[in-house]
Amino acid sequence: MADAGVREKRQEGKGYPPQQAPAVSVMPSKSSSASSHIPAHGGQVQKVMQMFANAPQPFVDLSTGISPFAYPAKLPDLSALHTLPEEAEEAALQMAAATAYGVSDPSMVVAGGGSQSLIALLPRVLKAERACILGSTYSGHMQAWKKNGIPVSEVPDFAQLQLAAQQKNTVCIICNPNNPDGRLIGASHLLDLANICQAAGSWLVVDEAFADITGQSVASALPHPALLVLRSFGKTYGLPGVRLGFLLAQPSVAAYARDLLGSWPVSTIALAVGCQALQDKEWLKQTSTKLYAASSRLKKLLTKAGLSHKGQAVLFELVECERAAELWQHLCQQGIVTRIFPYNAHWLRMGLPASEVQWRRLEAALQAWHTL
Repeated sequence: MADAGVREKRQEGKGYPPQQAPAVSVMPSKSSSASSHIPAHGGQVQKVMQMFANAPQPFVDLSTGISPFAYPAKLPDLSALHTLPEEAEEAALQMAAATAYGVSDPSMVVAGGGSQSLIALLPRVLKAERACILGSTYSGHMQAWKKNGIPVSEVPDFAQLQLAAQQKNTVCIICNPNNPDGRLIGASHLLDLANICQAAGSWLVVDEAFADITGQSVASALPHPALLVLRSFGKTYGLPGVRLGFLLAQPSVAAYARDLLGSWPVSTIALAVGCQALQDKEWLKQTSTKLYAASSRLKKLLTKAGLSHKGQAVLFELVECERAAELWQHLCQQGIVTRIFPYNAHWLRMGLPASEVQWRRLEAALQAWHTL
C-alpha cells in the first residue's frame, strides 16, 4: 500500500476540500428540482426516480455501498418477539463482535441500531471543544457535531489533521476506507495519530464502516485511551435493514456510551442475526472473494466506457467525470440509480449490481453513454 504522505500529495488539487469544488447542477425535468429529490445519503430510490417517470423498472439501486450478497441469516421465531431481549443475548453479541473485530475484551464493544446512531451519540460521549474531519467524507459526522453545537472544521490532508490533533479537547475523525473515494490510510499512521491525540488530551475516531473486506483496522490497538472505532454491520453482510452497528472503545468510554443508549438498544432480530453472521468466518471469506471479483468486473466496465475511476473500498467505485451530473441523469433514465455529491460536480459513486440482469443493464447503459 502506498505511503499515506504520498497519497496526501495525490489528493491535493483533486476536489479537496469540498467547498472548493463546483456545485452539482442537475435538471432532470422542467417540473422537478433535483435539490429537493436527491437524498442526503444513498438509497431512497423511489424518491429519486419520481423525476424519471419513463425509466424502466425494476429500478437498480447502485447508490449505496452495500454488499449485493446478503448473509443467509436464520430469523428467530415470531414468539421470540413477544419478550424483551435478555442480557445474555446482548452479551453474546458483544462477544461475537469483539472476536470478529479483533478486540481483546467484549467490555469494549457497544452495540447500537446502526453505526449512524452511534455517530450521532459521539458528541455526548466525548466532551470535545471542537471536531476536525479528514475530508471529503461521509457527511453524517459533520452533521452530528454541528447539531450538538460543537465547532467543526474539515481538512484536506492527513498532515493538517495531525496538527489539529495537537489541540486539547479536539476529536479527530477519519473514515478508513473513506467514503466516497476509497482513500485508505495505513494502520501505523493512524496509531501514530492516536498517540498524538493521547499526548494532547484529544481523541481519534476511526470510522471503519467499509473495513471488513480490506482488512485495514486499528481496533486491535484498543484499549488505547484516545482511540474509538466505528464498525458497520449492514454494509458487509448486505442487511442494512437489520440496523446494527458497533462502537469500540476503552471499557470506561464504552460503558458510558452504553449508559447513554439505555436499555435494549438492539432488537431481538439484530441480536440473533448479528451473532450468526459475525461468527461465520467461512461465509465472510467466501463472500470477500466474490466481492473482489465483482469489484474487478465493475472497474473493467467503467474503463471500457472511458470513465476515470478509483476506490479501495471494494463495495463501490468513485467515478471522476466532468459530466458526472449528466451521467447520473443518463443512468437514472435507464432505471439505474447512482450517487452524486452536491459539493463536487465531478464525482459519481457506484455500487455493485446484485444480479446478472443488473450487470447487463449497467453494461448497456454505460455503453450507450460511451457512444454519446
